Amino acid sequence: MIPLQIDAGAIASGVNNVWILVVCFLIFFMQPGFALLEAGQVRAKNVGNVLMKNMTDWTLGVLVFFIIGAGVSSIVGMLTAPGAALDLGSAFAYINDPSSYIGWFFGAVFAMTAATIVSGAVAGRMKFTAYVFVAAAMTSVIYPVVTGLTWAGGLLSADGFIGLALGVGYLDFAGATVVHMVGGLAGLVGAKMVGPRKTRFDASGNSQPIPGHSMLLAVLGTLFLAFGWYGFNVGTQATVLAAADGALSFNGGALGQVVLNTTLGMGGGAVAAMIVSASWQGKPDPLWAANGLLAGLVAVTGAVPHVTWWGGLLLGLIAGALVLPTFRWVVDSLGIDDVCGVFVVHGSAGAIGTILIPVFGVTAAGGYTFLGVNQLIMQVVGVLVIGTWTVLATMVVFGIADVLFGLRVSEESEEQGLDRSEHGISAYPEFVPSERREGVATDGSGVETDGGDEIRFRFRFRYGEQK
Repeated sequence: MIPLQIDAGAIASGVNNVWILVVCFLIFFMQPGFALLEAGQVRAKNVGNVLMKNMTDWTLGVLVFFIIGAGVSSIVGMLTAPGAALDLGSAFAYINDPSSYIGWFFGAVFAMTAATIVSGAVAGRMKFTAYVFVAAAMTSVIYPVVTGLTWAGGLLSADGFIGLALGVGYLDFAGATVVHMVGGLAGLVGAKMVGPRKTRFDASGNSQPIPGHSMLLAVLGTLFLAFGWYGFNVGTQATVLAAADGALSFNGGALGQVVLNTTLGMGGGAVAAMIVSASWQGKPDPLWAANGLLAGLVAVTGAVPHVTWWGGLLLGLIAGALVLPTFRWVVDSLGIDDVCGVFVVHGSAGAIGTILIPVFGVTAAGGYTFLGVNQLIMQVVGVLVIGTWTVLATMVVFGIADVLFGLRVSEESEEQGLDRSEHGISAYPEFVPSERREGVATDGSGVETDGGDEIRFRFRFRYGEQK
């Protein structure tokens, strides 16, 4: 028998890299979650357009992020930290370095999440060509600059100019602001610049509801996203095994902290939104509960390893409780038609959850500690820096898209539906407006499509025979 020479470091590295790949696949599963969530909240005539945009976010986004985005992030990190020399070769070295590909992929799935969020805000009226331009800009410049300022060691990190001045680095573990707030703010700005759907407000400026076509798809999408979120948060705890002095140790405590706060934040957000919607509207609304669930997840995404379990729960409760009133403020006071509520779910929830991290700080032993005034200042400054960059950059990108392509479709195309006008298809061909066709009888009533046309069903069933 020849004894095996086991390198603990190599085992830990191998296991950790496989873990990263697995959680990246989970995060990718959030893409169908976004597609279902958004599709359920739009009219039937716009479902195909939503699906096309979601596929474009991923397929175009990964190409742009590989060629440009990841390098831009490194460059921004170099330029906004003292003593870091600009090295373009180093910034783009990952392109021909197979050992960097897993790390690049980990960054890519986060980038695609930020880009996809925008789609839900501008649904139902934005030109597809203009949206493609915006998606490319999100993954090549807008999002990478934010990761450069934070995770890549730039301005807000402990080694950046602001971090050194305050003596602390910005805390955002898995992207409550870096990913979600960026997407939520970009969506809000985009929705404002594109303008509301033509029936969203009446002549007096009062908002008019435009119900989505499928609560089922929206809630299923929410649950798909929640499943993928475990990859998003727990996967960011990338070190599963640690090697020291030839021995391996399992970081179960760190993983447990993250998974518990993710779960409690999710539950707190859904319950709080359900209670608020019942108080506000008289009955609990499943869509608001779903949005509260997601807002709770966003609120704890940056906080999960940094706060106590009850802090994670409180962050979820706060974010969930604010979903409905914040949405009403966006629509009724600002007059912005944010179709899927991406600002309230991703933008404001991400900002609030990240700012409050120091208030609910946790010790290594699991006890409570305030993380300090400087840390609280850093969190506020970080949110302001990221928010300011995102708003201004998004305004420029949408402005350029408007000049190049025009931002929105014609009134005729909007009325017809973007499935037909932008893609020449129908996601629900059996419910094509203006057609009369024989169908399957239900209760003998008509079925009304989103265009207001009626499809009468004339089949009746008797003993298995159609008449």
